[in-house]
Amino acid sequence: MRALQWHGPHRVVLADDVPPPRVEAPDDAVVRVVTSAICGTDLHPYRGEIASFTPGTVTGHEFTGVVEAVGPEVRGLRVGQRVLASDIIACGRCWWCRQGAHYQCERVGLFGYDTVVGEHPVAGGHAESVRVPFADTVLHPIPDDVGDERALLIGDALATGYACALGGEVRPGDTVAVIGCGAVGLLAAEAARLLGAARVLAVDPVAARRKAAAERGARTLAPGDDLPQQVRELTRGRGADAVLEAVGTDAALLSALEIVRPRGVVCAVGAHASTATPLPTVTAFAKEVTLRFAVGDPIATREPLMELVRHDRLDPSFVITHRLPLAEAPEGFRLFDAGEAIKVVLVP
Repeated sequence: MRALQWHGPHRVVLADDVPPPRVEAPDDAVVRVVTSAICGTDLHPYRGEIASFTPGTVTGHEFTGVVEAVGPEVRGLRVGQRVLASDIIACGRCWWCRQGAHYQCERVGLFGYDTVVGEHPVAGGHAESVRVPFADTVLHPIPDDVGDERALLIGDALATGYACALGGEVRPGDTVAVIGCGAVGLLAAEAARLLGAARVLAVDPVAARRKAAAERGARTLAPGDDLPQQVRELTRGRGADAVLEAVGTDAALLSALEIVRPRGVVCAVGAHASTATPLPTVTAFAKEVTLRFAVGDPIATREPLMELVRHDRLDPSFVITHRLPLAEAPEGFRLFDAGEAIKVVLVP
C-alpha cells in the first residue's frame, strides 16, 4: 500500500510498501481513503517541533473514504458506505465521552500523530487505506447529496472553527476579530457569521490569506504595534466583542487579549504548546476578560455541521487552494509550510 511517512524535519516520503491495514479489534473498520487533507497541526512534526515523533509515522488526520471491512462489533456501518472520519479517536463509552468531551477520552488518539495525543499511535489518512478504531464513534456516514470535499473538513478544520466561534460566545450584532486566517481561522469567521456576527475583522501577516478573508466579507488588518489602536477606531473605542485566536502562539494570544473589549471573550483554538506564556493578568483582570481554550470535536458537532453543509448554509471547500495526487504530497507540505497554500487536499 502507498502511504506518506514522516522521516524527519521537512522530510515526508511516499512509500509504496507499507503493510495494508486490517481489522485488529472487534470494533475496528478499514476505510479506503477517497480524500485527505494537510492540516496546520501536521506542520509541527514536519518542522521538527516535536522531538519525540517516530520516524515512519503515516501522517494525516483529515480524511473521507469508503468502508472496506468492519469488525464483528461494528453496528452502525456497512461495507461500501461513504464515511467521514473524525480526527479525534474516542471510544464513545467512557465518562468523558458520555459528557460529550471526546478529546478527554480515556483512550483518546489522533490519526497520524504518533503518541503526541494518546498512548497508542494509529496510522493516518495520507494513505490508500486506514484502520479506524471505535468505528461506530469515529466514523460518520456522508449523505448521498454531499460531495467528499464538502464533507472532508467537517472532520477537523470546520469543527475546530465552529468550536472557536461557540467558545467565543458570538452573538447577533457582534464585531468579531479573527487572528490567523488559515483554514481554521477562515472557517471560524464563517461560523461567527452564522451565529450572527455583524462584522468580522481578520488579522493575518500573509497578504494572500487577508485577500481570502476579504473575499468573504471581512475587514482585513495586518498584525503590528498599531493593531489595538486600529481595532479601537473600528469599534468606537471599545475593542472587539469576541476574539477568535487560530494561530497557537504566545504572540497571537497576547494580541487577542489586547484587542478584545472589556468583558469580552477570547477563545483560542490554535495548538498552544508554550509552558511560559507571559500572560498579562493585570490587563485581563482589569478588562474582566473571559479566556477560553477549545479543541474542535467533530464527533460532537458533525451532525449539525453536516446539515449546514447539506442545505448550503455553509460550504467549507472555499478554503481549499490546492488539489494534488498523493504522490505529490511532499510538494503539498512544502507549499503549505511556505504559506503558499491555505488548504491542500490529497487524492490517492
